[in-house]
Amino acid sequence: MEEERSGGGATAPTATWLIKHFSLYSRATRHPFILGICDGTVDFSSFKRWLAQDYIFVREFVPFVANVLLKACKQSDDISDMETILGGIASLSEEISWFKNEASKWDVHLANVAPLKENIEYCRFLQSFGSPEIDYTVAITAFWAIETVYQNSFSLCIQSDSKTPTELMETCQRWGNAGFEQYCKSLQKIADRRLEKAPSNIVEDAQEVFVRVLEHEINFWNMSSSGC
Repeated sequence: MEEERSGGGATAPTATWLIKHFSLYSRATRHPFILGICDGTVDFSSFKRWLAQDYIFVREFVPFVANVLLKACKQSDDISDMETILGGIASLSEEISWFKNEASKWDVHLANVAPLKENIEYCRFLQSFGSPEIDYTVAITAFWAIETVYQNSFSLCIQSDSKTPTELMETCQRWGNAGFEQYCKSLQKIADRRLEKAPSNIVEDAQEVFVRVLEHEINFWNMSSSGC
């Protein structure tokens, strides 16, 4: 794993966490659901379950990112943060349209889909960031972590040696592409800049949120893979 380093040459906070929590991070980004897509053994019914549940999640992700933006407006020490976050918000409208179109292809009726337990819990976690008590540094860390797990996961499925089914390649390219990787790195740089200046209690809160994101992501993949 390549280590991102801060300006002073020390390992950046997020890179330290990726090493410290490597086992948990691997479970989130190399989950059997993703590996099944990569090797072509995924059950399409699991993919359709993921598609429907992630549509619900993305709709809740919109106000989450809006809350991150509001915190950036009030607390950021760099105006370019807002531009980066706005880029993420702008892409979400198109992403929601993509989910609707993809659901139609797979005969998934989104209006009839109810959120499953793991999805409800993850969405509640996102909703908690609307609290003014949560620091911007913690919120941008969560934003980076959520996006990075998806990018790192789906990028595996578009590697030259993957056996990803043709029907799922567009999905994998959506989050696994190099452009989205660069966006995730932009979020990581913001998080690291903030963390390096933050008091220890904020850094601790941010690391706890990072771990919770990984746990929620694992549970979401588990939910998608299950037969419920």
